[in-house]
Amino acid sequence: MSLIALPLAILWPAAIVLALLDGRRRGPGLLAVGVLLATFVVLAVLLGQVATRGPQEIVAGGWPVDVGIRLRVDALGAVFAVVSCGVLAASLLQAVITGVVARATPALTLFMGLGLTGLFLTGDVFSFYVFFELAMIAAYALTAARGGGQRFGAAFIFAVVNLVGSFLFLIAIGALYRATGTLEMLAIAERAAPIDPNTAILIAITFFVAFGIKLGLFPFHFWLPSVYLAVSPHTAAMFAGALANIGAYGLLRFGGAILPRELEISAGALIVIGTMSIAYGALQAIARRGTREVLAYSSIGHAGYVLVALGLGGPIGLAAAVIFSVANSLNKTLLFLTSELQGRLMAAAFLIGVLSVAGVPPTAGFFGKAALFEAGIDAGSIAAVVLLFLGGALSFVYLFQIYQHDRWRPREERERRMPARPAARGQQAVALVVAAVVLALGLWPEPLLAIGEQAAAELIAAGPGR
Repeated sequence: MSLIALPLAILWPAAIVLALLDGRRRGPGLLAVGVLLATFVVLAVLLGQVATRGPQEIVAGGWPVDVGIRLRVDALGAVFAVVSCGVLAASLLQAVITGVVARATPALTLFMGLGLTGLFLTGDVFSFYVFFELAMIAAYALTAARGGGQRFGAAFIFAVVNLVGSFLFLIAIGALYRATGTLEMLAIAERAAPIDPNTAILIAITFFVAFGIKLGLFPFHFWLPSVYLAVSPHTAAMFAGALANIGAYGLLRFGGAILPRELEISAGALIVIGTMSIAYGALQAIARRGTREVLAYSSIGHAGYVLVALGLGGPIGLAAAVIFSVANSLNKTLLFLTSELQGRLMAAAFLIGVLSVAGVPPTAGFFGKAALFEAGIDAGSIAAVVLLFLGGALSFVYLFQIYQHDRWRPREERERRMPARPAARGQQAVALVVAAVVLALGLWPEPLLAIGEQAAAELIAAGPGR
């Protein structure tokens, strides 16, 4: 079996088996974590091969290229798959240590991992949609898994709003197929140039709105805070650190490789929307006092940085979007996993996440912000540089504000604000590992910077006229 198909072959049967078991027991939960870690190792090996040998692909089942489903992995897909699988493994492990409440949580986490891994590794637009829906359906179910009015309400809104996104996504896929006669991403990119500009712009806008609705990008964000507040911190970490990667990946894949002309035409609009997202998210976060509520609005704001990087464009802008997305995924995972845990070690881990989001060295977030600054300078956009500086300053203000409220107040007052939930050693270990990764990428950023540059180069090479 090809190494490209192996992650899917591991996750699919394991998810089905675990769906039959009681996930509230420690055994099935640890089994699911083990499956995710095995998948993570395979994906890491695949990433190493892509980094040294370039993109790889197969056609599933040995079918002809124009009949079978193409699986293709390049630097962009591999790095997002590795990060997302790692985030799911860490979040689920902490949930198992804490005590899984819902029977289906381990199985749903594996189904989400299957959906994410599949869409990052597919070279076919319709398969992308199928895996996308699988990941989102698992997310709806996880939102409602523990029951309760708030969770059912959030899950219902989540599902209904995203059905609209699914409808628009299918319309865009149909229009793209009508215009190009194929659903393979490479072939679409090759045939995209002759498409009527007005038609191509409408297709690109439909894809953007579909991604925006389904992933809570500004101004389609209204459902996101309620979902992040309704779920447990571990589930919120999965959503912010793994599921949200679909947005950045989809915009990079469809904009950078499939419809680059339309991306260039809409650059100004993307920068404006990204600026509004950064400002809105930051101001809303400053006005909030609950840690997870602040982090939810922060996630909306940080999606704006990816839009700005895409708007700035070019190899440096695309690389900046990749580097920032990876760093932001790790930051959000760390902050959510430590958001309700007490103790000095957890306070230190949370502080590392705060500094990384603010772009303070030596953390991964520093190089994410530095890449964005470089993109702004390369594009000659002083306004973008000023925006990035102000956005980073506001991030530091609202995150340090909740750190001060939650960690620096007298113990009695602090315990009234935060649940009295001392962290077990296992929970501490998981959070500290994520914090160590954030610090390690800040101290040794070369692999992250290299994979970001390679991903950008491959996206440009895969576009029309390659």
